[in-house]
Amino acid sequence: MAKKTRNEARLHRHKRVRKNISGTAGRPRLCVFRSLSHISAQLIDDKKGITLVSSSSIDRELRKKVEKLKKTEQASEVGKLIAQRAKEKKVIEVVFDRGGYRYTGRVKALAEAAREEGLIF
Repeated sequence: MAKKTRNEARLHRHKRVRKNISGTAGRPRLCVFRSLSHISAQLIDDKKGITLVSSSSIDRELRKKVEKLKKTEQASEVGKLIAQRAKEKKVIEVVFDRGGYRYTGRVKALAEAAREEGLIF
């Protein structure tokens, strides 16, 4: 049996967690995706299968602001922006989905910034 790649292991962890996590219109899922150079987050209503709000480090609003920041600082900015956009849609409570990544570094920075801006999870 061949050894799993890092991404295959992450996807396996993500599937295991997703069995128990689901987003609704009242409490959508805050899903995080982290690549080597960027980070993105979405609020997803799994019942309807739609994305309510999204934010990314390559977002037009953030692109100029984050290009000189460190990756964890970029993640904080993405977390603040997703929280602000969620408030505009009148969403305050969310379910956090870390996407199979460990809750450290950029994922933690994004989550804490979103909490500081008023999201509850």
